[in-house]
Amino acid sequence: MAERVLIIGSGGREHSLAWKLAQSPLVQQVLVAPGNAGTADNGKVSNSAVSVSNHSILAQYCKDHNVGLVVVGPEAPLAAGMVDDLTAAGVSCFGPSAKAAQLEASKSFSKEFMDRHGIPTARWRSFTDPQEACSFIQSAEFRALVVKASGLAGGKGVIVAENKDQACRAVRDIMQDKTFGAAGETVVVEELLEGEEVSCLCFSDGCTVALMPPAQDHKRLLDGDLGPNTGGMGAYCPTPQVSEDLLQKIRETVLQKTVDGMRQEGSPYVGVLYAGLMLTRDGPRVLEYNCRFGDPECQVLLPLLKSDLYQVIQDTLQGRLALSAPTWQENSAAVTVVMASGGYPGDYKKGIEITGLSRVKELGLQVFHAGTLLKEGRVLTSGGRVLTITAVDRDLPTALQNANKGVASVQFQGAVYRRDIGHRAIAFLQQPRALTYKDSGVDIAAGNALVDLIKPLAAATARKGCSAELGGFAGLFDLKAAGYIDPILVAGTDGVGTKLKIAQECNKHDTLGQDLVAMCVNDILAQGAEPLFFLDYFSCGRLDVGVASSVIAGIAEACKTAGCALLGGETSEMPGVYPPGEYDLAGFAVGAVERDRMLPRLDSIAAGDLLLGIASSGVHSNGFSLVRKVLQRVCLQYSSPAPFGAAGQTVGEVLLTPTKIYSKLLQPILHSGAVKAYANITGGGLLENIPRVLPKTLAVDLDACLWKIPEVFSWLQREGQLSEEEMGRTFNCGLGSVLVVGREAADEVLRELKNHEEAWVIGTVTLQQPDRERVLIRNLLRSLQSGSRGTPVSTGLRSGAPQNCAPERRARVAVLISGTGTNLQALMEQVKKPWSSAEIVLVISNRPGVEGLKKAARAGIQTRVVDHKQYGSRAEFDSTIEQVLEEFSVEVVCLAGFMRILGGPFVRKWSGKLLNVHPSLLPSFKGVNAHRQVLQAGVRVSGCTVHFVAEEVDAGAIIVQEAVPVMVGDTEDSLLERVKEAEHRAFPAALELVASGTVRLGEDNKIHWNTQEQH
Repeated sequence: MAERVLIIGSGGREHSLAWKLAQSPLVQQVLVAPGNAGTADNGKVSNSAVSVSNHSILAQYCKDHNVGLVVVGPEAPLAAGMVDDLTAAGVSCFGPSAKAAQLEASKSFSKEFMDRHGIPTARWRSFTDPQEACSFIQSAEFRALVVKASGLAGGKGVIVAENKDQACRAVRDIMQDKTFGAAGETVVVEELLEGEEVSCLCFSDGCTVALMPPAQDHKRLLDGDLGPNTGGMGAYCPTPQVSEDLLQKIRETVLQKTVDGMRQEGSPYVGVLYAGLMLTRDGPRVLEYNCRFGDPECQVLLPLLKSDLYQVIQDTLQGRLALSAPTWQENSAAVTVVMASGGYPGDYKKGIEITGLSRVKELGLQVFHAGTLLKEGRVLTSGGRVLTITAVDRDLPTALQNANKGVASVQFQGAVYRRDIGHRAIAFLQQPRALTYKDSGVDIAAGNALVDLIKPLAAATARKGCSAELGGFAGLFDLKAAGYIDPILVAGTDGVGTKLKIAQECNKHDTLGQDLVAMCVNDILAQGAEPLFFLDYFSCGRLDVGVASSVIAGIAEACKTAGCALLGGETSEMPGVYPPGEYDLAGFAVGAVERDRMLPRLDSIAAGDLLLGIASSGVHSNGFSLVRKVLQRVCLQYSSPAPFGAAGQTVGEVLLTPTKIYSKLLQPILHSGAVKAYANITGGGLLENIPRVLPKTLAVDLDACLWKIPEVFSWLQREGQLSEEEMGRTFNCGLGSVLVVGREAADEVLRELKNHEEAWVIGTVTLQQPDRERVLIRNLLRSLQSGSRGTPVSTGLRSGAPQNCAPERRARVAVLISGTGTNLQALMEQVKKPWSSAEIVLVISNRPGVEGLKKAARAGIQTRVVDHKQYGSRAEFDSTIEQVLEEFSVEVVCLAGFMRILGGPFVRKWSGKLLNVHPSLLPSFKGVNAHRQVLQAGVRVSGCTVHFVAEEVDAGAIIVQEAVPVMVGDTEDSLLERVKEAEHRAFPAALELVASGTVRLGEDNKIHWNTQEQH
């Protein structure tokens, strides 16, 4: 569900934020308070008259108007604690806390902070007495000619004097004449640094910094850097004076050190961090911090941002920048020119009409309003800096030329502007210099930056036998340390195919890593091997660090899912081999299996054995050349709403659903000895992959009515007019893997599989008949055309028996919560699957305004608040909840972090329909503080239990359990996080078992499994 966003501010920065956020398909509406003429009723964007100074009123406004995110533009509200107050009221807000914003709000604090943490800056002293400040200026051993008001002064509180007398006059103006008001009660006197001034900004999630391209502001009013100091008369980006090596140095010595220092001091920095730097002969030195986007830097940065800004903000707020770095346009430059009122930065007239704005749009340029207002259909001036005109082009000179054309098209009386924005960069580019390797298209610094980004990701995949530290010539793995006695090594290699093309066109790269790992580790499972380590190969024409780090972060995360270490890899930059924006991937997985556990066990496979199918997530990573051909035939774009998959998804989103990784699920099952063979359904589909694990004398008989076929396959068959054979030989048709098991073991194996994944008995092993295909798939076309949802069958399946392919009715589910609803999110993700047997129709909370209610509302689920504080007794509270459940015809109730004990009559009435999850392996460690009990008892295994609710606490019949090892050094918090991940898998699995009728609570209060065919 699309979000409503509120932006605080009224300048060009805020207009550019609104412009960029409105481009996101995840954003329904952008409100700007108070806004300007450019943000008034402009498509998705409109102004709001809400008071931004009263944070309580603002918080209530956000709740009343379903505002899901507040973005604070200027510095004053940040320093006033707006983020703190809104967050405390339950409103998501982007920007640093008041404590973190001291970096900008107090120059003396920021200088002391830099000194504490060894961040390079100019020598300085702060003063509250003007006479002491002047005495210091006269006697300082360095040129103490920079005088700053310590507080916030709207970007104008810095005076750079030409001599000591001017510096002393500046002190008196600020401290005695109150030029900048209360901001000048303390002044900072600094050393005058010489060099090039640049602005380096980044997103920070409190731990990770994600760099933006460096920019340069122009503070002086007139061309040639003459005239008085201003808030900024223009900017350009990127700055060629800042090399990749220098940018990485700034990241490490300034930005990352700042974020680390704030975290160490108890004020994690979350938001945009801006470092104003002087590039001196001794290296970069920090002039000042800003705690938000600069203005006008924002107007050149956001037009170069390729990523969805709303998604970047969410990744920042949720601490995901290490896994999903924003990406930026390459081989492009942006220039913005500020048009100011006559008399600025002093006194100026307001209410002057502005004309020619439509001409700027015709030139393909962007106007960002600042000091403007809309009156009777006319745009009038209302501030000093009136508007900015931004141009993006292939290079800086062209972008400047176009921006100046735009400025010439706009008229208002007395307009002041510069014509030389970027003049230092243009002069720098015109200097003759020697060729470098980078000039040939190979950027070693970018490669090194990528390695720095991915080192911690790889290290997080370490496992027994391997430390997963990158940087050596080769990686090492110790089989003995991993516990192997008589191992056979198993290796596999694969790629992602033309699924890459879709990812590149959709600019979505974070899921490809899972595809790559899955394609390799799922293959080596066919020999029964445990994946031990993984190597990747990333090749491109020009290395985009953001894209590459996103891909490799996905690889690292997938390695953790698979249980293998990311031991190393190769990044190859080959100019001329790949077109701009394209890259290729290859993966290499190495595993091991004890000699006596190798698969397939060909000698034991016999006619009559059963085939169990495990659900795929969709197309996985094979057949995409044909998929793209079908899309081309029907003229469907990747951005189009998908005619298949979950509601609200685009074609690209459905097709980029990552390949499932089966290793952790199947390892214990394969090692149990119950499985005779495993086939990964990869390239070649069902027809070619199953025979690879069978004796030549045997074949298989499958019935497509027995498993759920995702809608995407039905659509592909219909629109491509694909034959049954083409479908069976190209696609997995809903089955990611197939197991061969004996009939006597099938029930137990199927039960174990269903604890974690959708799985079915899909057919039998038969004798190979002369002149017949080895894989017979009955009812495939019929199932594709009718949209098979899969029918549970007994393991006594009669070969070739006709089955009912009609969809089953979904059980109506309510979820009861009290807070953030983390398990609620997992349940909602489960029921989105088209084959789910459940439908969440209602979310009830006993507390108003909690995050879980917002999650449900965003997903389009009805919500109700039944506040326990409003009821005189538990019976009255329970009765109200019961009435609401009846109103929505609820059949199953899930307790997901519901912090109220339900009474006996309620529990008895909902017996067998009421599910709860407990953070331990029941019956051990019942009640509260389960993790503390686990750690005090010293057990080595904990986990979670999903059970039916009984009157006795945590005593109901157990549906699903998942074990979680207790690690050495675990704390309650670290154990809680890992158990919570297990809950997110176990609870949806249990819900499916109950909703589908596979599990029920018998009259004896015990679990009963139903493996009989249901219609």
